[in-house]
Amino acid sequence: MFKSVLIANRGEIACRIARTAKRLGLRIIAVYSEADARALHVRLADEAHAIGPAEAAQSYLSIDRLIAVAKAARADCIHPGYGFLSESAGFAQACIDAGLAFVGPPPSAMRAMGLKDRAKALMEKAGVPVVPGFHGEMQEPKFLQRKAYEIGYPVLIKAVAGGGGKGMRKVERHAEFETALAGAQREAKAAFGDERVLIEKYVTSPRHIEMQIFADRHGNAIHLNERDCSLQRRHQKVIEEAPGPGVSAELRAAMGAAAVAAAKAAGYEGAGTVEFIADGAGGLKPGGFWFMEMNTRLQVEHPVTEAITGLDLVEWQFRIAAGEKLPLKQDQVRLDGHAVEARLYAEDPERGFLPSTGKLIALRFPAAEGLRVDSGVEAGDEVTPFYDPMIAKLIAHGTTREQALDRLVDALDKTVVIGPRGNAGFLAALCRAPGFRAGEFDTGFIERNLVALGCTRQGLDSAAAALGARELLARESARLSAANEREPDAPASVQTSPWDAADAFQLAGARRLELPILADGENVIAEVVHAAAGIAVTVAGSAPAADAVAVAVADAVYVLRRGRQTKVSLRDLTLDEAGDGGAGGLVRAPMHGKVLGILVEQGSAVTRGQRVAIIEAMKMEHTLTAPIDGTVAEIAVAPDAQVAEGAKVMVIAASEAAQ
Repeated sequence: MFKSVLIANRGEIACRIARTAKRLGLRIIAVYSEADARALHVRLADEAHAIGPAEAAQSYLSIDRLIAVAKAARADCIHPGYGFLSESAGFAQACIDAGLAFVGPPPSAMRAMGLKDRAKALMEKAGVPVVPGFHGEMQEPKFLQRKAYEIGYPVLIKAVAGGGGKGMRKVERHAEFETALAGAQREAKAAFGDERVLIEKYVTSPRHIEMQIFADRHGNAIHLNERDCSLQRRHQKVIEEAPGPGVSAELRAAMGAAAVAAAKAAGYEGAGTVEFIADGAGGLKPGGFWFMEMNTRLQVEHPVTEAITGLDLVEWQFRIAAGEKLPLKQDQVRLDGHAVEARLYAEDPERGFLPSTGKLIALRFPAAEGLRVDSGVEAGDEVTPFYDPMIAKLIAHGTTREQALDRLVDALDKTVVIGPRGNAGFLAALCRAPGFRAGEFDTGFIERNLVALGCTRQGLDSAAAALGARELLARESARLSAANEREPDAPASVQTSPWDAADAFQLAGARRLELPILADGENVIAEVVHAAAGIAVTVAGSAPAADAVAVAVADAVYVLRRGRQTKVSLRDLTLDEAGDGGAGGLVRAPMHGKVLGILVEQGSAVTRGQRVAIIEAMKMEHTLTAPIDGTVAEIAVAPDAQVAEGAKVMVIAASEAAQ
């Protein structure tokens, strides 16, 4: 076994690897970018080394810097985690050339399976069923469009390199292909440095089922059962579970045999995942699945497999990389109960799941039976715009699927994320959804049920706003009381404020105050009534919520209720409150990100809904559209510029017809 490991990653997975490494007695060497100097994975390590600026290309993706640090720190091995360089054959080879063990498959296996087109060709040769499509070298747009027509719509455009939904587009009609192809290629180039794509038939009722495999250098290969990853949004997994609902023992054996055959065909070693698309129409069947791709690394969702098998997959990775044989044979692999994982992200489901950045003012998870939480951040840490905005993974295990889901819902309901907006409420709604509970779902389930899952604008939560106003009032009263104790003889003007009306004095009836507040940026009036019985606060007739958590910061109160966050602050009436009311043509950045392109020129005529700019955040593209018909009067940013959330991108002057 090794004595030391350099973890070439950050965040949750770096912390996860560190925990197993520490249990095995390894010295833990962390690396960090300028943005991660005080990150949790750095604090958990025995030693940590800076490797460059916040941009991943100059830090976590810099092979030369990682190798130099590993050699200087006298590391025995490098664990790549997932993402970044985890599927880079060049990085694996560089480790080997430097005399460092790479905790992953050999470069040859990564090359064989790392590019989807070559992997599909290899699988066809090995007799593994493959989705119909085109995965050749020709990349001329008109040629690819013709191939898509021959395959038959709908089709999927997929990046040849990488994964995670990046560089992927579903195309329903022939006329949409050209635009979708350009977007997929741009995204693939930005995420993986390779704009090549393949085209494959889109299965109309698809279930995404993957097999966890392990192989050693002694010719042994087994699978550790399946995971169902069908609940996806924009081709990114949201909730994963093991075993898969509706997967029979016969289907499990067939998929497992195909996965092991795939691993052996690639000359594989270590942990990997063979991903299949299955036709869910009319129920899953042994003959109704096809190979999609192989991920030559550990997966985000590996904890559900650990829960049902009782194994530590990271420990297996270390032992196999050290030359040991697989610890178990196929018939010794357990399948105990059911496990479900939810990915908790800093994102706003009501605004199209836009990433949300900022300081984690509060972060708390419950402790409960059958619950595991894997996180890479703590309260006080920052969610930055430079990396994936995952906050944590919540994994619930139970004797049955129903019990596991119940435990997960309860944990999500009790999770507190304040600062950046989070998706806990959406995840809880998803786990409660009758169709998902009944096992009647496919990869399009979320998109079909966005409204029912609360993924549209919900409007102001008046009860949450009332609670925030009450907390502001209580805090201000406490401040004034403390000030009066310090300076009892101070002038009356110092001892009072718009909030200071606790004496309940009024010539007739209860004393009432109308207090202007900002609730999620909306101008709202909180009504405060001082009567003999005490103080009552309402907003739009709603009393303060009793089922919410309130956390005060310097100038505001954050209220978390049913997974939704409401920020409440006292409105400063001296400020110009005109806002954007007279600027209906103002186009703002919806999140912190990089301007990939400006699609119009100053003076251009545009129509409402027309694409005017593209912003990239977390390696995903977000298109901005014109809010009105008119003419581009101002362009405030340039391509490649970094913009903050809410920053002005351009202004469109309304056309005469629209005025």
